[in-house]
Amino acid sequence: MYIGTETKLTASEIAGLWTSYVNDSMGACVLRHFLNNVEDRETKAILKYALSLSEKHMKKIAEHFNEEKLPIPQGFTDSDVNMNAPRLYTDSFYLFYLRNMGRVGLVAYSMGLGTVGRSDIRDYFTGCLGSSIELLNKVTSLKQSKGIFIRAPRVAVPKQVTFVEKEDFMDDILGKKRPLLTVEVTHLYENIMTNIVGGPLVTGFGQTTNSKEVKDFMFRGMDIASKHKQLLSLLLSDENIPTPSIWDTFVTDSTVAPFSDKLMLFHVTTLNGAGIGNYSAAMVASLRKDLHVNYGRLATEIGQYVDDGTKIMIHHGWLEQPPQAIKHRELSNV
Repeated sequence: MYIGTETKLTASEIAGLWTSYVNDSMGACVLRHFLNNVEDRETKAILKYALSLSEKHMKKIAEHFNEEKLPIPQGFTDSDVNMNAPRLYTDSFYLFYLRNMGRVGLVAYSMGLGTVGRSDIRDYFTGCLGSSIELLNKVTSLKQSKGIFIRAPRVAVPKQVTFVEKEDFMDDILGKKRPLLTVEVTHLYENIMTNIVGGPLVTGFGQTTNSKEVKDFMFRGMDIASKHKQLLSLLLSDENIPTPSIWDTFVTDSTVAPFSDKLMLFHVTTLNGAGIGNYSAAMVASLRKDLHVNYGRLATEIGQYVDDGTKIMIHHGWLEQPPQAIKHRELSNV
């Protein structure tokens, strides 16, 4: 059977488009404030490009939902961003933030593409993947040209092919661990970088909110990011492998909130949800059991943090409910 635009959207297609719309509406608010304060001309050009992608995505999704007579999500609007608020982050942070969001987008759009069947929806997610790749490459090239790109560590590796001969390859035998695999170094590095970006983000949110509840939540996230970064860095430094570090605090002294509490909580819980996925992927790719234990513990802590943030949003009526299957029994008048 031909699967074209005449086929009604499936649950996975609705879910993917709905999630994409809400995330892009949030991203558009953040990027508009960044653009209002950026000083560097090249950084401004990339922020404009990223904003244009979010706006294009939202327009296309709205068209699909209108065709299907589905409600367009409220997401985030002008009421969630204060364009008059002073700069909260540095230009350098904007580039680190964009690269992190580009990586998150690659994962989300790949997953979306893998769950849809209708040709026009596949085309949508294919286009999103292509633009995310382009954004990631633009940001990476600019960071390199400005000398602020933090490369993964270089390590010496054997010159010949070898095979694992003993089961203690995965275990800690008498306190002695085998050297890290390059794939394990990669995941440690990427998760450190995620916390390097996440820490300043929640710090800025925490110092500008007028809600004590939200402030406490954000600064708790700051402490978690710092602790996770230290633990993951120690796993590298224990083997004399360089650890990524930054030279910029990324956060200004502004105390005026550029974003609503609703947006800030959603942003943090969403990014931490992606962080759980990062830790899970690292656990699967890593063969040393001590890494499994650490990643499992970190993911559990992040999971609890996300749950607590979600409860705050529900309590205040800030969590927009995703599309839900109808319970047909409850529709009966009998």
